[in-house]
Amino acid sequence: MYPQQIHAYLHRFFQENQCVITEDAGNFMRVQLTIEMDKKMMNRPFYWQYVETTGAVPCPAQLTFITDTTNVREDVRGEVVHFGSYRLNQVFNVTKQQGSIVHLFEKVRVNDRTKTILTPWLGVNFKVTYASDQTKETLFSLGMNLMTGQIIDGFQESVENREFDVEMSAHTFNLPYTIKPLRALGRLEGMIIDLIKQDDHQWIDEATNRWKKDQRVLEYFYEGLEHRPESYEVEKKAMEEQYSPKIVIEIINGGLFYVTAIHAN
Repeated sequence: MYPQQIHAYLHRFFQENQCVITEDAGNFMRVQLTIEMDKKMMNRPFYWQYVETTGAVPCPAQLTFITDTTNVREDVRGEVVHFGSYRLNQVFNVTKQQGSIVHLFEKVRVNDRTKTILTPWLGVNFKVTYASDQTKETLFSLGMNLMTGQIIDGFQESVENREFDVEMSAHTFNLPYTIKPLRALGRLEGMIIDLIKQDDHQWIDEATNRWKKDQRVLEYFYEGLEHRPESYEVEKKAMEEQYSPKIVIEIINGGLFYVTAIHAN
């Protein structure tokens, strides 16, 4: 997941959760959390218990997130957020807790003379994890036009600068989808599987070789024992769980987006 993808994801997350982004420089952003988001992200239950008990003025946190350390201003101090970092995983978890499916309409300028046509898209953010004794995670943002079946990679980036609302704007006409969202989701999942198949899986062989090396050490340690103790089986099983290659596909979030024209990157 590239820094610009992380930045776009955070921007959309906080925007959709009514948090004010007070500064956005492209490689960092300053965010004023809402009370609700502070409770979910800042882990300070005693503070909020005090505020609610005494009636004190609430002061939700202001945070600065640095998404790309390249050329960031010297006076900027904040959390460096990267793929696999605690804060980004926390954002993913909050998204799941809140419900990961949205239904949004692009905001358009009111024009009494003509109607703006909005086309339905299914947008989904997938996380693919390659796991053994080492872990690699990659985020894919895919979108499918539910009228034509066109699929684009980088859907999140394609809509990040657009404004959305849960209600459609006046003087807009929303085209009905001809491809059912569930069917579209299946096609996007199939595309993810195809991308995984085309990827370099040398990591599996490397993990297997490390596994065999540690197995030889384990066998050497218990060599010569007529009856191997229970600890041998425990260590052998733990080693299998540690090194056994696994590929996990997760849906981080997604939804139906009614938008004006999107052009493939």
